[in-house]
Amino acid sequence: MSSAVCAILEAAGGKLKKSAAEVMGEGRRIADGLGGTLDAMLIGSGTTALADEAAALGADRVLVADHADLASFTLDGYVSPCLKGIAASTPKVVILAASVTGKDLAPAIAAPTASGLLTDVTAIEVVDGAITAKKPVYAGKATATVGGGSAECVVITIRPNVFGPATAEAGRTAPVEVLEFGGAAGIRTIVKQVLAKASEKLDLTEADIIVSGGRGMKGPENWPVLEKLAEAVGGVLGASRAVVDAGWREHEEQVGQTGKTVSPKLYIACGISGAIQHLAGMRTSKCIVAINTDAEAPIFKIADYGVVCDLFTFVPLLTEEVAKARSA
Repeated sequence: MSSAVCAILEAAGGKLKKSAAEVMGEGRRIADGLGGTLDAMLIGSGTTALADEAAALGADRVLVADHADLASFTLDGYVSPCLKGIAASTPKVVILAASVTGKDLAPAIAAPTASGLLTDVTAIEVVDGAITAKKPVYAGKATATVGGGSAECVVITIRPNVFGPATAEAGRTAPVEVLEFGGAAGIRTIVKQVLAKASEKLDLTEADIIVSGGRGMKGPENWPVLEKLAEAVGGVLGASRAVVDAGWREHEEQVGQTGKTVSPKLYIACGISGAIQHLAGMRTSKCIVAINTDAEAPIFKIADYGVVCDLFTFVPLLTEEVAKARSA
């Protein structure tokens, strides 16, 4: 059965990730534009239980590789069922999130299938059956329009938080097809243990609101100021590279070219001057608020709202007003 689009969905903790709905939403739109169907592919351990959720998000068919040896992502383990799924789907487009997993997996499935590869895209167009996409280049200073060339299939990774998510349709069903997996024999990389901090924080790449701090915070002891603001606005904390390099915050919070690329609805930059490496990781945010004492800071050039003020004076006032507004 040939499909127009095959969407590879990510799951964690027995649930589909937020990015899965975005991948399905754009996958459905592309499939409709091509006049074809949409397959959803689920790979991991316990993924069979997520098939109904994938169907509700718009899948016409769900391809599932469910095996205990796939509980932790390894490129060796995931590529084989992915290729089997693509062979069963024979799509014109394979779409997945530009996450850590997606960035690793996309080229590994594009090469053996002789597919085109478009990465970290922020817009996709379907015109007369041809796929073109737009993506930031030169650290976000420009936007390039790219295509899949003469390849019969193109693999596309989409930047999280940029595309509209699919809305689940209650009662919608789709047939499920099981992808065979031979077990650990073909896996050269074995995950022995995952050391993760106990945290309920949303991953930066999936957050709608990010409150980020830079060297203007002056030290790790001042971070509670931002923590209170993040709590008040319902956001998560981010940090510049300088802050992480200084050991003030963990690397998982780093935003920028050598950290995470984010596109939240609201990005509040506190004490961040706006080096090009940082801007490359957050300039596609829907709304940017910059708070800095230096009126000439580069961050103000891309900010939607700028506050030239001492953050230690302004942020507590902002936090207080947000709390009042939320409690009203």
